[in-house]
Amino acid sequence: MSGPRPTARDPRSAGRRSRPAPDTTGDVVRWAAFSCVLVPVVLLWYGTSLAGTAGTALGLAAVTAVCRFLLRRSERATAPRGGGRHTRGTTPDTRSTTGTTPVD
Repeated sequence: MSGPRPTARDPRSAGRRSRPAPDTTGDVVRWAAFSCVLVPVVLLWYGTSLAGTAGTALGLAAVTAVCRFLLRRSERATAPRGGGRHTRGTTPDTRSTTGTTPVD
C-alpha cells in the first residue's frame, strides 16, 4: 500500500476526539491572583508604606473578584443551550380538530 496513512494527530482523521475548550477565564483569574500577590510584594520591596501596600492589595483583590464574576457570567450567557421547551419533537398540536377556532 502506497501513500500516507492518517495519524492520530492528522486533523483529517475520521476518529479524532474533540478537545474541551481551554479555560481562558480560569487563566485570566489565575494571573490576576498572581498579580494581587506580586504587586504588594514589589511595593514593599521599593519602600511603600504597609498601609499603602495593604490598600493596593485590597483594591486589586476587589477588581479581580468583580472581573472574575463578570467573566463567568459572560461565559454562561454565551454557552450553547439545550434548546427550548419543545426540543424532543413533543410540540403540542395547536390546530383545532373541529375546524373552528376556540372563543374565550
